[in-house]
Amino acid sequence: MSTEQDPHSDLHSEQGAVAGEHPGRARNPLVKVHDLAWLEFEKPDLERTERFAHAFGFTTALRTPEELQLRGSDPGSPCVLVRKAPRSRFVGPAFRAADSSDVDRLAQATGTSVEKLPESLDGRAVTLVDSNGMPVRVVTDTHELPGLPAPTPLMFNFGHEVVRVNAMQRPPRQPAVVQRLGHVVVQTTKYRESLDWYLEHFGLLVSDFSYYPGQRERGPVLSFNRCDRGSTPADHHTLVLSLGPENRYLHSAYQVADLDTLAAGGEYLLDKGYHRSWGIGRHVEGSQIFDYWRDPDGFLVEHFTDGDMFDNTLEPGWAQFSSSGLGQWGPKVTSDFLGLHGAAGGYGLVPGAIEGLVSVVNALRDDNEFDVQRLLGVLKGARS
Repeated sequence: MSTEQDPHSDLHSEQGAVAGEHPGRARNPLVKVHDLAWLEFEKPDLERTERFAHAFGFTTALRTPEELQLRGSDPGSPCVLVRKAPRSRFVGPAFRAADSSDVDRLAQATGTSVEKLPESLDGRAVTLVDSNGMPVRVVTDTHELPGLPAPTPLMFNFGHEVVRVNAMQRPPRQPAVVQRLGHVVVQTTKYRESLDWYLEHFGLLVSDFSYYPGQRERGPVLSFNRCDRGSTPADHHTLVLSLGPENRYLHSAYQVADLDTLAAGGEYLLDKGYHRSWGIGRHVEGSQIFDYWRDPDGFLVEHFTDGDMFDNTLEPGWAQFSSSGLGQWGPKVTSDFLGLHGAAGGYGLVPGAIEGLVSVVNALRDDNEFDVQRLLGVLKGARS
């Protein structure tokens, strides 16, 4: 009998907190947001952005010389807003309020004003600034786009359970149809301060915490945070926060119907010459089947399907961070995904490019949570 131990046997985060650790929720948050509404970017070439977006599986909701709005097939608001600008950058996320009055409550509590959104979006918003200086909107009463036709799911024969007879599986090699925006991942030099800000302002709940090897006593450095919808299940994570040497966007994720849609869509992207960063595989925290891609501006974007859904009764899990613990199965995690060659993305490990090393040096000089011990911890996690 083999004595080799499964390397993932102690990585699944069913283990909970110990006394004195972060509870993963705020006692009395200002509001409880319902979901992400959209993400906002600036990019210099909207035509190039739109070509990739269509290959990735988005549909154009609005196109002007100065703005591009991209949507999924689900009814609702656009997933992504892109405005023309001299350089590429992530501007910030917009969350959807659970109730229209929550926007007014946030504005009153934070001393900000409620603004009317542009006519193409309609509705109202309050714009706050998180502890990293990133603008974060909470929106309500926006214009709802109708749903679009979606592919019919395939029928599967599972083991001896035969439901498909005298019929063949031939999923077409075409763009995966994006259904909706799932989550966004951002890196911060002040992780604990940022986490508490989002929990206290928006009522997010931590689904899973991660800590660096040998540093659990110093607290978590990464968390998968979901919306609190009470007894209604929500995505395992809507916002992921990760400690790192600079404040930046890491990646965003968009749901597709199933594995065949994801895989065939990936083949289409490869045919068009786009760069797969990492995939196809299945994550540990969140359990999603994933496939990561680089857009022409270097931003990391993810197709995902079959993710975990939690209600508000589950307490946070705790697990040691390691690169091998990012996936249950699939190819080994790539340097591109981890950001070890200067590419922006992944979960914010230390980049190898000169500009990345400069950010590390600057972070170690500044007053934040990224110190020498944390640097050693992330390097150890990257090798494990």
